[in-house]
Amino acid sequence: MSLLARAEELADQLGSDENYWHTCFGPTNVMLHRLSAELDLDNVSYLVEHGDIDVDHIAAERSVSHRIDYARALSLTGRVDDAFTELRTAESTSPQLVRNNPRVRDTLRDLIKQAPVTGGAPSSELFMMAQRCRAVQ
Repeated sequence: MSLLARAEELADQLGSDENYWHTCFGPTNVMLHRLSAELDLDNVSYLVEHGDIDVDHIAAERSVSHRIDYARALSLTGRVDDAFTELRTAESTSPQLVRNNPRVRDTLRDLIKQAPVTGGAPSSELFMMAQRCRAVQ
């Protein structure tokens, strides 16, 4: 049995998302680790298909990390608006975790390349976030 399958079994026995001793352990967190692993394995379609889950009830570090991963997958599939929405939500939850994350910078650069150009410039909201995160000068 894989470690992830064992964690899923134990999380199901627990039956809810808990944060005992700052572990943030439960079914949702196990799913987030599965989704993150799938992204690392370049299985972007799996993350896009299964990544739209409620993470507002878990620790900010975990919810923001998931939103960053999900935004990355969405950007890789050309879903610019959805990806940007995830990043904005993550930034409003924890600006410091978003603004100092290299994966966010990469995602923002990709979104700028894909974003529609208005009046010769990319979306101002997207560009301003990219500046806050040091993805552009």
